[in-house]
Amino acid sequence: MKLERLLAITVLLLGRKRVSGKELAERFEVSLRTIYRDLETINQAGIPIVSYSGAAGGYEIIDSYKLDRQLVSQEELHSIFSALKGIQATLEDREIGALMDKVGALIANNPQTESGHGLIVDFHPWPVDDGNKEKTVGIRKGIKETRLVRFFYVNKQGEELERLVEPMALALKGHGWYLYGYCREREDYRIFKLSRIKNLEVLETEFKRREKSQEELEALWTKPNPSSRIHIMMRFSPSVRYRVADEFQSSHIEVESDGAILVQTTMPDQPWLYGMLLSYGDAVEVLEPLYVRATLHEKAQEIVRLYEK
Repeated sequence: MKLERLLAITVLLLGRKRVSGKELAERFEVSLRTIYRDLETINQAGIPIVSYSGAAGGYEIIDSYKLDRQLVSQEELHSIFSALKGIQATLEDREIGALMDKVGALIANNPQTESGHGLIVDFHPWPVDDGNKEKTVGIRKGIKETRLVRFFYVNKQGEELERLVEPMALALKGHGWYLYGYCREREDYRIFKLSRIKNLEVLETEFKRREKSQEELEALWTKPNPSSRIHIMMRFSPSVRYRVADEFQSSHIEVESDGAILVQTTMPDQPWLYGMLLSYGDAVEVLEPLYVRATLHEKAQEIVRLYEK
């Protein structure tokens, strides 16, 4: 534990201009006396630390001492740091914070390079849901400590059912976070969207992690059943061109002579497809397949009847 703390203090000082003894003590949850002993140990190991008194005082490693940074470029280090910063803002993980310190220690102390990096990575879903942050903390705890999590989950039918899950991984997909895990009720692997999880509880009960690789878990998402996908042709109004560009691949989009947008693609034949199409209102017309067109017509009629009451 002491060796890990000494390394963490070293990389923190390498990445920061000056740090007070009080900040170090609070960060590593030890006494000031312990921090003083640690700093002396680091000095004796050949890493030159100097101290400054006064209101702006603290400890720093002399400017002439640098780590070898030839393995990756400064631009690459800034990209890594930006990505870690985006993850840390969402997960609030102390281990990620420690890794940021280590990467920061490898970045040259050059304000011009930092200000001109020009890369911002933000993994917060939009709009931001602060409730998801609490869920990610709990799920990460369950994954690390191999402890079961229990929660209520709202399925596609709108039913709120209790689930007992062995958490295996967290994944950021598109605009949302998802939990990969083994559901004890369904006796199978499942993917749960965090925004549909309610009343998450990390239990004391531990479980033995199942032998399933990261690639196999990812396949649950990336390899859907081809038979559940349909070819669909849609014509969109020019007024929603911005949204079409966001939601469909450019290779599937064709702009017609009158400005209308023709999209031909494959999509899952699932209930959410109709909700997505209806969200465009009268700015989209489904040309094929005919049964999707007919189903949309029926749903639109149901909406009309609702507002005629």
